[in-house]
Amino acid sequence: MSATLIPETGSAASTLRRNFWRGVWRVMRRKPSRLVGVVILAGFVVMAVVGPMLLPDPLPNDPAAITQPPSWEHWLGTDPQGRDVLALVITGSRYVLLTAAITALITVVVGTSIGLFSGFKRGRWDTVLMRVTDMKLTIPGLPLLLVLATVWRFGSPWQMGLVLGLLGWGGVARAVRSQTLSLRERGFIEAARGLGLSTTHIIGKELLPSMAPYIAMNMLISVTGAVYSQVGLFFLGVLPYESDNWGVMLNLAVFQAGALITPNALGYLLGPLLAILLLTLAIVLVVDAMDEIFNPRLREE
Repeated sequence: MSATLIPETGSAASTLRRNFWRGVWRVMRRKPSRLVGVVILAGFVVMAVVGPMLLPDPLPNDPAAITQPPSWEHWLGTDPQGRDVLALVITGSRYVLLTAAITALITVVVGTSIGLFSGFKRGRWDTVLMRVTDMKLTIPGLPLLLVLATVWRFGSPWQMGLVLGLLGWGGVARAVRSQTLSLRERGFIEAARGLGLSTTHIIGKELLPSMAPYIAMNMLISVTGAVYSQVGLFFLGVLPYESDNWGVMLNLAVFQAGALITPNALGYLLGPLLAILLLTLAIVLVVDAMDEIFNPRLREE
């Protein structure tokens, strides 16, 4: 009998996968802007991974083309050292996106773990973990980062991502706990508890898959928060200057190149701003698509 059940089970799983991807395609096709968001987001990932490999290190400077406006040769102009602004945006994307990815991963892993365990166990564990979360939420992030910047240089995206992630998990923990409190009363969770399954099994095999879409959307949203945080710190000048960072580009464009009053330097300011805007827009469009894909009430039949 097992020999006949295995193909049927595999066929059913294959059918479910096909139906899922057909649903994804219908959602994307309904609003083509969502496809644009996916393409832009994928483009940023490729740019961060491959782009710096295709450019010389360090970037060449041209003393005869210092702070030039956009042209056919330099699409976004040049900086005060004569380097191509577009090349600076590409090389700066690796630090920014790697930091954002690490931040989002730590935020979601820590916040989800605490929220799931707290919401499922309730009682004393819930009280202790939520009090810790409340204490975390009362800590002002920016002043703490400014203090840490005086003793830690954040030269590596791993260091920056670690700190931002450990400072940003509180909101995710609260949100996941609320979702867990709702799901734990559902029939399939009651059945799992009635069968005597372990807490680890119920959380990992029953609750977590049900919340995976919600967690994935929170992870994407955390990426935008991480980008804003690190770019803001570099723009304020509280972290060491590195040319391969969008925040440093904004700082130098405003305070060194005078982009607010010098038309020739406007491209140096607009380059990183456009990159941040496009990245944020792409994430918003992808999250909008994911919301409809995984929410039956929003999905049209």
